[in-house]
Amino acid sequence: MPQSRVIEWPTVAVLLGTYTLFAVGGWVWPGTGAVSILLTGIALAQFSSLQHEVLHRHPFRAQWVNEALVFPALMPFVPYLRFKDMHLQHHFDPALTDPYDDPESNYMEPAVWAKTAPLLQVLLRWNNTLAGRVLLGPALGSYIFLRDELALLRAGDGRVLLAWGLHLIGLVPLVLWLQWVGMPIWAYLLAVYLGTALLKIRTYLEHRAHEAFRARTVVIEDRGPLSYLFLNNNFHVVHHMHPAVPWYELPALYASRREHYLRRNEAYVYRSYGQIIRQYFWHAKDPVPHPIWPVRHDAAVQDQL
Repeated sequence: MPQSRVIEWPTVAVLLGTYTLFAVGGWVWPGTGAVSILLTGIALAQFSSLQHEVLHRHPFRAQWVNEALVFPALMPFVPYLRFKDMHLQHHFDPALTDPYDDPESNYMEPAVWAKTAPLLQVLLRWNNTLAGRVLLGPALGSYIFLRDELALLRAGDGRVLLAWGLHLIGLVPLVLWLQWVGMPIWAYLLAVYLGTALLKIRTYLEHRAHEAFRARTVVIEDRGPLSYLFLNNNFHVVHHMHPAVPWYELPALYASRREHYLRRNEAYVYRSYGQIIRQYFWHAKDPVPHPIWPVRHDAAVQDQL
């Protein structure tokens, strides 16, 4: 396996480039409008990918330094600490796709689905096409996330209270920046929506329902702009198996043992994001109710052994 650097300079370089693009996006707001929103949205998607690297303890050995680098709350609806806690819970592979134990699952328990209001069922079905996930997903996902967060806050969950308290502090530099460059809140929220929509392309089919948890995680053999925007997280099975490996080492690690990884995930693989867009832009890949519920964790663990 590749040996990571003491300081992961490629990640530092991307971080500097992302903040630079974010600054340019805001700075050119007067007179540019849509260009400013576009640049800012791309920067926000890249920033979220960097937050993912940080929660996996990159690019420095001191985690407090890593987290200080992404402290500004550029993504206003998701506190970093909540993203961190939920994503690390998601990395418990035997629970992948579980509607309850995997906080990043897009499946619902069939009994819950059957009781869901018809209009919401229509929206959730559309959300399972790639077009719906990109166009509707940011709003629908934010609504569900904030609804659940409000319930936890009302229940007095200390960890959630801490996350939102830190997040409010992190919003201060963002608000000051927007005031300085004159970018209105509505324009920034459009950029946030765009950045989130880009991220929805990455998360659209990262995981599938499968009896064996080793076969639930995808590989997308793409090396284009989206792969860079997502910091190679399209090599997702490699990331799940080696979460401490930095983003820039994932493609070579995959290439060196391609057959091994494809045996492990039972050939859950796509050639490119272009292939995914062609296949699933208007057609849902999965149903909303979990197709093999209940997930048999014990059987999956035994299969892994």
